[in-house]
Amino acid sequence: MTEAIAARTVLAEYRYTPDRLVPVLGEKWLPRDIRCVASARRFVKDVATDWNAAGDVPEVAELLASELVTNALVHGTTGIGAASAASTVRVTVSRENDLLVVDVHDPCPALPRLRRAGALDPYGRGLAIVQSCSHHWGWTLTPYGKSVWFSSSPGRRPPGRRRHR
Repeated sequence: MTEAIAARTVLAEYRYTPDRLVPVLGEKWLPRDIRCVASARRFVKDVATDWNAAGDVPEVAELLASELVTNALVHGTTGIGAASAASTVRVTVSRENDLLVVDVHDPCPALPRLRRAGALDPYGRGLAIVQSCSHHWGWTLTPYGKSVWFSSSPGRRPPGRRRHR
């Protein structure tokens, strides 16, 4: 019984259900091609910058989105035909109060898991980076697979003071 309660607590910690009235600031669909990660990074950074996210939030969101999109393309589309529409990955950027939220949707229902990468391991650090650099992160099972998300506290610059790229 205590194991079931512990499992439920873990599930509750990582699930995110956005308020249905939360505005989506941008959405991008990506084909199953690892070369699309750069496009996703630019997209997230541009949306965060366009909505006046302050400080280093656009760059941090760009890094974290890169990790999640890479995971989705490498692990979240396995076993699905490349020509299938279900092999696409969707990235959405929204605002929920003072938080910038980035969701990466993929067709695979397998849950993400944190790994402890050794000092010489070439892989396995992506979710640890997301965990350490985001305000909060988690996942949500959907009827079409899952969404792995992170939120970042953007703050806002005063209007008229745009950041130069």
